[in-house]
Amino acid sequence: MARARRPSPQTAAVLIALAEAGAGWSHGYDLCRNLGLRAGTVYPILIRLTERGQVETSWETDPPRGRPARHLYRLSIAGAELARFVAESARAGDGAPAPGAARLAPRTT
Repeated sequence: MARARRPSPQTAAVLIALAEAGAGWSHGYDLCRNLGLRAGTVYPILIRLTERGQVETSWETDPPRGRPARHLYRLSIAGAELARFVAESARAGDGAPAPGAARLAPRTT
């Protein structure tokens, strides 16, 4: 039987950032830059969330000339529900954090 675990602060940050993008697609590089996290942190999170059905992926269909196509990411319906739960949990724990502050807030037990 699998235990439900609270997402790490980094996973929560990725979920919230994708939720803020709405139905739009996001590039992994942009997530890294916007969240101040390294690619070695963000891409494994995106892979795990994709394997769990919480993130959808696609390839860029029309990349700029001279650059290969990149992966695009967005939340699935299940991922949007998880992101909503994570955001509500962050708000409930710290009142009303400044935008972005809840993304990397330490976990509480």
